[in-house]
Amino acid sequence: MAIGKLPEEDASGGEGVFAEINITPLTDIFLVLLIIFMVTSSVIVQAGTGGQTGVHVTLPKGSKNDVRTTAPSSLAIAILADGRTVVGGTVVTPEELKERLVAARAHDADTTVIVQADAGVAHGKVVEVMEAARAAGLDRLAIATQAP
Repeated sequence: MAIGKLPEEDASGGEGVFAEINITPLTDIFLVLLIIFMVTSSVIVQAGTGGQTGVHVTLPKGSKNDVRTTAPSSLAIAILADGRTVVGGTVVTPEELKERLVAARAHDADTTVIVQADAGVAHGKVVEVMEAARAAGLDRLAIATQAP
């Protein structure tokens, strides 16, 4: 708030005082906050929630029919083109994968494991992940495909 004196005197002979509110800094603050909220919300959306991996996987083409599961919970495991395994948006080692599968089995014995393997991934890597799931006691397995 700026307070200043008027250059001319008022009718009583004294100098007049005026008050003026400068809203430019306030507007700048609001615009900066708006930009911060827009950037953070887009990062949150890209990160994904609820079992989404948040990584791009080129799925192989498959049948038009969808496999419907009745299990209330599922665990999505993505296998990237370079062979890395991603669970819940983070890259995991084979030991960490086994720990996550055992934890999923402890949480719900009917957990469905959905393998999202890139089209260029070797068949052996997909089999390793499926065997790790079976070793953890999870028998409901599915392979994600893209409709032709």
